[in-house]
Amino acid sequence: MSVTTVRLQAEVEQHLEAIASRLHRSKGWVINQALSEYIEKQQREQERWQQTLEAMESAAQGKVVDAGEVQDWLNSWGADNERDAPESGR
Repeated sequence: MSVTTVRLQAEVEQHLEAIASRLHRSKGWVINQALSEYIEKQQREQERWQQTLEAMESAAQGKVVDAGEVQDWLNSWGADNERDAPESGR
């Protein structure tokens, strides 16, 4: 495990101490938890952005599904004659 020094604003330090005290954990533990969650969130956002770029490229290539077909498919959900998902025009 490595050590990193961070300068905290007084208000942030106070909140950090209060959280650590309430959880009966060290400030380092709270900081590690917070950073781990932040990193995971950033990774999810990056993955979503990549998926968005891929979807935009796919649409630009004409790989789309007609809105009416999608609506018909959604309307069939739960019915005895539920339809398969429509496929894009490839």
